[in-house]
Amino acid sequence: MVRGRSIPKAARRARMASLMAVALVAAAACSSGSSPSPQVGSPAASASAASAAASPAPSITGSKDLILATTTSTQDSGLLDVLVPAFEQATGYVVKTVAVGTGQALKMGQDGNADVILVHSPAAEKTFMDAGWGVDRRLVMHNYFQVVGPKSDPAGIRGMTSAADAFKKVAAAGSTFVSRGDGSGTETKELAIWKTAGITPKGNAWYLQSGQGMGPTLQIASEKGGYTLTDNATFLANSAKLNLEVLVQGDPVLLNIYHVISVNPAKWPKVNSVGATAFADYVTSAAGQQLIAGFGSQYGGTLFVADAGKAESDVK
Repeated sequence: MVRGRSIPKAARRARMASLMAVALVAAAACSSGSSPSPQVGSPAASASAASAAASPAPSITGSKDLILATTTSTQDSGLLDVLVPAFEQATGYVVKTVAVGTGQALKMGQDGNADVILVHSPAAEKTFMDAGWGVDRRLVMHNYFQVVGPKSDPAGIRGMTSAADAFKKVAAAGSTFVSRGDGSGTETKELAIWKTAGITPKGNAWYLQSGQGMGPTLQIASEKGGYTLTDNATFLANSAKLNLEVLVQGDPVLLNIYHVISVNPAKWPKVNSVGATAFADYVTSAAGQQLIAGFGSQYGGTLFVADAGKAESDVK
């Protein structure tokens, strides 16, 4: 109705007939099996997305807020940008992600500051479990570590199949090596390789510690023309902006395995144990594993291998 003036009855009837005709056409289109799907970006697609977003979230027992402590490699590779929203949509939980080194993620769980942990340092994880801080540790996925460095390769390690031997050559050449130095699973693996090589790198002028995650560490190595150890997912996701190449890969010691662990509610009763189980269930479910296995196509290959249901001894 227009303020101060009534719309004539004939006009109202005509407008009603018009609206009913539009509704009938829309209903017919929706019921037709041969109707084309809405195109991305079209009004129909937007309406469909809005309808899906408006669907009620699944019922949640307890708090819907969940704290995930995980490694920077899952963040810097972009995997969490796919996995977390899918989990939230499927379950109704709201995830706060804290991406740090594995050592810090495990410490968060030990202190009761996380509900669930996704990390990649099996030895440290077992210590965490043996101390009773975690429960329900499950195999999720794996990828591989690689030694990367400048195209000029001053230490001459390109194509080597032993990471320890490559580290020896880097040390002998006095070439810059950038370590994360953050207590991460990547640093743990790196230090184990130095130990196998019989070298203590700390204190040498050529050995730098970034104290940062994998993405920033790769950037520093690139800028300084140095070498570093990285997981293949983070490297591939960032390689376009780096002056680095993969020089050493394929050594069995470079296997990089990820597990999901729920923080023990017997130690910290206030943790969201129901939400933690829901997250562990999702990332090891068929839907979660499919997302993990398919992630990375935009970079020309998969970045992680889905492993739920396998024995760890079968992961290679």
